[in-house]
Formats: sequence, structure tokens, C-alpha cells
Amino acid sequence: MPRTASVGPVPPRPLAGRIPVTRLTPSLPDPRWSPKAFVTEVVPFGATVFREGHDLVGAYVTLTSPGGSSTRHPMSEAGKGLDRWEVSAQLDEPGIWTWTVTGYGDDWATWRHDAGIKIDAGVDVELMYEIGARLLEGAAADTARPAAVRRRLTTAAKTARTPAPTPAIRRKRRGVIDDPHLAAEFRIRPLAHLRTESKPQTLRVEPRIAGVGSWYEFFPRSEGAVQRADGSWQSGTFRTAVDRLDGVAAMGFDVLYLPPIHPIGTAFRKGRNNTLDPGPHDPGSPWAIGSADGGHDTVHPELGTLEDFRAFVEEASGRGIRIALDLALQVSPDHPWVQQHPKWFTHLPDGTIAFAENPPKKYQDIYPINFDHDPNGILREVERIVRHWMAQGVRIFRVDNPHTKPLWFWEALIGRINATDPDVVFLAEAFTRPPMLHALAMVGFQQSYSYFTWRNTKEELEDYLSELSHVSSAFLRPNLFVNTPDILTAYLQYGGPAAFSIRATIAATAAPVWGVYSGFELFESVARPGAEEAIDNEKYEYKPRDFARAEAEGKSLALYLGILNRIRADHPALAQLRNLHVHRSDDDAVLVYSKRLDGAFTASGVDDTVIVVVNTDPHSVRETTVHLDAAALGLEPGARFTVRDLVTDETWQWGGDDFVRLDSFTRPAHILEVVQDD
Repeated sequence: MPRTASVGPVPPRPLAGRIPVTRLTPSLPDPRWSPKAFVTEVVPFGATVFREGHDLVGAYVTLTSPGGSSTRHPMSEAGKGLDRWEVSAQLDEPGIWTWTVTGYGDDWATWRHDAGIKIDAGVDVELMYEIGARLLEGAAADTARPAAVRRRLTTAAKTARTPAPTPAIRRKRRGVIDDPHLAAEFRIRPLAHLRTESKPQTLRVEPRIAGVGSWYEFFPRSEGAVQRADGSWQSGTFRTAVDRLDGVAAMGFDVLYLPPIHPIGTAFRKGRNNTLDPGPHDPGSPWAIGSADGGHDTVHPELGTLEDFRAFVEEASGRGIRIALDLALQVSPDHPWVQQHPKWFTHLPDGTIAFAENPPKKYQDIYPINFDHDPNGILREVERIVRHWMAQGVRIFRVDNPHTKPLWFWEALIGRINATDPDVVFLAEAFTRPPMLHALAMVGFQQSYSYFTWRNTKEELEDYLSELSHVSSAFLRPNLFVNTPDILTAYLQYGGPAAFSIRATIAATAAPVWGVYSGFELFESVARPGAEEAIDNEKYEYKPRDFARAEAEGKSLALYLGILNRIRADHPALAQLRNLHVHRSDDDAVLVYSKRLDGAFTASGVDDTVIVVVNTDPHSVRETTVHLDAAALGLEPGARFTVRDLVTDETWQWGGDDFVRLDSFTRPAHILEVVQDD
């Protein structure tokens, strides 16, 4: 009997496609969530596209806006032999965008490559020209192309077929291969076959305030506070705090963050410098929320009324400042929830409720919430509280210690709020391990505190700024706070005024969002012994400051902070996260990086390029040579160009290797714009 071949199971449909399209970016480490961007952000899209054999391929991205309009963006090779294709696009509409990458066999690019080699070598000359002429005729028959383009294609086809008895005709005929007009036309409308489209990808585009902002923090109770002769205090109020708004606006800050403004408990109240024995006039920590006067939906009576708060928000808005309010999901032992919702807390065997701890720190005045026993009830209540403050004009929430709460909770809460109010922003104050920090950003937080505070050396900053701008930029949007009430690093404690200037310079120019806690501009640098926080900490006492006197005596950084924010406003390149490029210097303390925004994405149509050179050693004068990557600056190798210092208005002629001298005691940094030639 004749032998028959066995028939196996039918193989599944291949996933690769005819032209494989792989490794799409932007993407997340976990595909359950979408990458994100913000309105006006320039997003780099990328994919690996290749095929078998030697024929060439091309690729393009198709972007579909939330409104349903689609645009096609031709991609370019990132480097020969890498099969990596990239293009950048600026997104101008909030909502969920979809995008695909299409890979295709590029008939024109393949012909140009083969024809250039063969014709110059005298091999198959007429055959190659005939193939090119037919490609051109096929393109000319495409009625979707403009009439003028179709005529040019027809003329080029005739030229390709023209016999070449003279050198002049041969040159004209050879010119078809390298004609820039044809190359431009086929880049926009390629001669493509074997098109293979990737699966649709999504990208969440959030309002611009989610990605760009200059934050300032102050305690309303300190603004206008007065100490009486008997040692007691008259608290500052929302009405007295209005007087500080002009100073905040003058420095160019557009977000004012307020610590909790709610009633403060008396049980286990902390005294000055976190002591356990408060005096009769100690106001307690604002994070010990809740008393007989109310909880998270109530204003501390000493600050004023809810009407006073709304008036404060309106006053800030009139100065171009948005209010960010602290959302701290914890309570004092006096909070109404303790009696109303006992299941929301952890009860110990001795009958007491567990207070908060972050060893070696103990917070006896705070009860953390236990989300395991009534999760839906807690979610409903917190959503109610958030919407209550939204109704008072708050659209930004700085969330205290979100890493101590379940991840699902934040995903649900932020998802519910943004489903109805996509302009509401949540900032995660999560100084924690990277997996949790990153996960919080992926599930919904629009901004995140970061490890920037503890990255101070040149090497640390090079690595970390590169990570923030490239590795995690598809999901984590860093807010580079230079200090907080809890964080006064050794760098600031011992670096003198230069350290404050250096840190502000880097924070303001390295990321589109940065922040300052009040007192930074006064060079407050004395720490509580044995702690990484300021002595006489404002968390536990009133701390009125004389900003005007400090400025008059030349002991304030306020003017420079205003200059930094003005530079940020004038240079759109600094309002981008993903465009930071680190350059080299010969000195181990001199940090160099640039930010460039192509003229295609600026209002002026001109490239915006800023170079930052910083001496990270606050105790020295450094002289060195910096080595600039011309391509990252949008320049040709070896080009000479003019740079202008945006602080001093000095100009220099620079090239690829340039000398700098940075004196930390007088001028620790250059912030330079590349001057465009007329």
C-alpha cells in the first residue's frame, strides 16, 4: 500500500505578520495599564520593523485622537542596521488616544538602493531604469496624489526611460535616483506593499497641569501668625495667608500646596520637634487629622470658615495660582471616624488601636486606616471627601504616604474621579521602594515625588535624570521637590547658599514639574540633631517668616527662584520630560545636560535648545572642558554656535569642546540657550 503522510493539527494563525512589527514604545512594564502623556507633550513613538532578505522596509504611526481624527506620521530609522524606527508627535487633546505602527515593504527605497549600486557599476542599467520607471508610473496613476505631484512623477518616469547618449543626459537620468522631491513624496505617500499593522495601542493624554508646574508649599497657620506676650499664639488664617500670595506669584510659582487644613486632634498631640510632651500653646501636627470640630471635610476653626477657604482659592486663582490640597488618609484618636467606623482601624490584643510607625519614627498622634474590613465603605467616604473639596475649587491633591494603602484603592479612587473630572491631578508622596513607586504611577497618579532629593553627585544625577526622562517617562511623571518639612538633606545642611542655588537650578530645568517648601529661599539649613529634617519643624509649631527683610538684606534666593520660573516659561523645551540628554565634562563634579524642542513643535517655528552646566560641589571652584553631542543639539558635528546665559545675558561662541569656570560661591551654574542664527 502506498504510504501516506500523517496530517498533524492545524497550526494557529501566525502572530508575526508578513512584516514583523515588534517592541512598540511607549509601553509599560505591565500591559494592564496604558502609557501616559500630557497635553503639549512631545511623545517619541518607536517600533522594531524588519523583514527577511535584503529588500528594504518602511514604517509609519497612525494616531487617532479621542475625538476620532486620525493622522499618519512617517517614521525614520534610528540607526543603520538596528531595524529601529521612530517618530515624535505632539499631542494636543486630552483623553484616550489609540495608535498603531504599520510596517511595509518599501518598493521605492529598495529600488533606489539597488539601482544606485548597479547603475554606477554598469550592471543591468536599462533594466534598473525600467523598473524605476514602472514604479513611477504606478505612483502617477494614484489619483489620491495631488495633480502637480502626479505630473512630476510622470516626467521622472520619462526621464528614467530616456536613452543617455551624452554625459548631460546620463546625469539627468541618474538624478532620478536621488531626487529629493521624489524622496519627500514617497516618504509621505510610500510605494508600499505587504503592509502589516500592529495591534492597536492606547495612550492616556492628561491635561497640561498634570505634567507642567512650579509648586510652592506653605502652612497657612504660619502666614500672619503672631505670638502673644504670654507665649500663646494667634494663628494665621486664610485671610492673613492671602498676603503671601503676591510673593508666591512674584517668584513665578503656579501651584500652591497646602498641608492638611483640617481640625487637629489633642490626644497624644506632639510638641515642638516631635516631642511627646506638648506645651499648652503647641498647635500639633496638621497630619493628626480630626477632633470634635470635625474631620477630613472640615476646616480647622483657627484657619477660618469654609467660605474663607473658598475666598482664598479665588484670590490665588486671580494671581494665576492653583491650590493643591493634602489628602492624608489617617486620623487622630479624636477623629469622628474612630467612633463611627471602628472597623476602619487595627485593634491590638490589649484593646488599643495601633498608631502609625515608620521605624524608628513613631506617630502616636496618628491612627492609620485598615482597608481590609470595609474597603467599599472607605472608598465611598474618601471619594465623597475628594469631591467635597473639588466643589470648593480644588483640582489638585497631594496624597500623603499612598504607598501605605492598597494599590487597588488608588486605582479605583483616581479612576472614579477622573472618569467625571479628568482635569483633577493626584501627586503621590511615596518615598518608597521602586516597585511601589512605579506601580502607583501606573495605576493613576499623575505625578510622583521621586528620589531626586537624595541624588546629589554628578554621577548620581546623570543616572537618575536619564532614568526619569527615558526609562520611566511613559508612566512616572516626577515632581522634583528640593525640600519638604520632613526632608533636609545633608547636602543642604552643609552646602551653604550655593547648595540651595544648585539644587533649585537642577530641579527647575531637569523636569517640567518641580517644587519648593517655604523657607528654602531663606537658606534654612539647621537640622534637628540626629534627624534629616529642619530643627523647630513647622509640622509642630507656628513659623512666621520675614521674607521681605531677608530680601532687603540680600539673604534670600527668592529673586533667583523667580528667574528660574521665568526661564521655564520662556523656553518650551524645559516643559518636556523626555528630551533630556546628558553630555560629558572632564570634571567629576560638573554636570552637563541639554533639552531641545524641534521647531516643528514650538510656537515660533524655531528650535528651542537649552544647555545646563552645573558645579554640583557647593564648596569649590571648578574649571573644566565640556564635550557636547552636536546631534542632540540639532547641530552638525564641528559647528560653531552662540550661547547666551539666561541669567546674566552674557554670550559666548561655543563648539563641541568648551571651557567653563563655575564658582559655587558666585555662579555655580550656566543656563544657556543656543542662539539661532538669523
